[in-house]
Amino acid sequence: MSKLLLKVVFLALAGGLVTGCASTETAKNPGSNPQAAAAQAAASKYVAIPKNKDNDLRLFYADGRLVKGADALARMNTDADVVLWLAGNQFFAMEEVVRAFQKQHPGIDVGVITLPPGLILKAIQAGGWTYGGKDYPGQPDVYASVNLGHLKTLKQAGLMDQYKIYMHNELQIMTAKGNPKNIKSIKDLARADVRVSNPNPVNEGIMQFYAKKVLQRHGIYDQLAAGKECVACQTTPNHYFTAVHHRETPERIRAGTSDAGIVWKTEVLEAMREGHAIEGVTLPPEDSLRNEVSYAIGMLSNSKHQDAAMKYLSFLATPAGQAAYAKYGFVNASPEELKLKPISG
Repeated sequence: MSKLLLKVVFLALAGGLVTGCASTETAKNPGSNPQAAAAQAAASKYVAIPKNKDNDLRLFYADGRLVKGADALARMNTDADVVLWLAGNQFFAMEEVVRAFQKQHPGIDVGVITLPPGLILKAIQAGGWTYGGKDYPGQPDVYASVNLGHLKTLKQAGLMDQYKIYMHNELQIMTAKGNPKNIKSIKDLARADVRVSNPNPVNEGIMQFYAKKVLQRHGIYDQLAAGKECVACQTTPNHYFTAVHHRETPERIRAGTSDAGIVWKTEVLEAMREGHAIEGVTLPPEDSLRNEVSYAIGMLSNSKHQDAAMKYLSFLATPAGQAAYAKYGFVNASPEELKLKPISG
C-alpha cells in the first residue's frame, strides 16, 4: 500500500470521513474522491484552493500557449519567468494584460493565480497551495490586493518593501437582466423576497474592506450574516456567502438560486460582455465607494525573478498596461499613484 494511501486512510478513519478503505483509483488520484481530497487538504500545511477553479490558475507562455488548472500550478515553479498572485476579480482581464506585457517584453512566460486576496496572503505565509488533493509549494514574485493592509502585513513579515496603486473599481449590485425584483438600493438586499449572494467576510477583500461597512452603515449586515463569518455557506434561507464571488454570484443568478449580490462593477460588465442575462444596479458614491477602492501591488522581497517582476510593475504604469485594464471597466490610476513608494506602518 502506498504512503499516500496509508495517509488518506488513517486520516479518514481518525476523523470519521469515510467508513471503508480507499479505492485504488483514490490512491492514484485523491482529487477524484471528494472525501479523500478533503482528507489530503486537511493534512496539508498549505492553503486549499476551492474546487473547480482551473480558470484562475494559468500559465501564459510567451509563444502563445496557455495552460490552466493543476497543470499550470505544477509548471509555475519551473517554467514561469515571473509569477503573479492577484486579487481574483481581475481574472477576466488577465489574458489581455499579460499578452500586452509580453508584447513589450518578448520571451517572458507568466504564471498567474487570481483568487481572493486574503486567501492568497495565507498561501504566501504558508508557502504554497493544495488543489485537488495535491500540494503545490511555491511563492509569487508579485502580489496584489484590494487593500493596502495586506501588503503591510507582508512588510511586517519582511516580505515586501514597496508598492504602487495601479487601478480602481467600484461596487454594484448584480441582478438578472431586467432586474425582476426591482432592486434599487443596498437596503433592498434585506427584503424578504430577495435571495442574496455576497462575497464572504473571511478572505474576500471586497467584503472585508468595502461591502461589509456599506451593509453595516445601512444596518443590514447582521441580518444577512446571522452571526456567521464563513465561506461557501448559507447564513439564512435568503443569504449565501461565496467562496469565490466573482464566479459564484453570476452563476447563482443565472441558475435562479440567487436574485442579487454585491460585486465589482467590472464583473457586471464582464458578464454582460459574455452575453449573460445579467445587469448591474448603479449605487451612489457613498455606497459604490468609487472614490475609495484601490488596488495595491508590490514585489516580494524573496522574489526569484526580481528583474522580470520589476518589468511587470513598470509595465502597469505604461499606457498599454493601463489601457489593458481600462478595456474591462477598471478605472486608471493617476501618474502619482503609479509610482513605487515605501510601505509605511
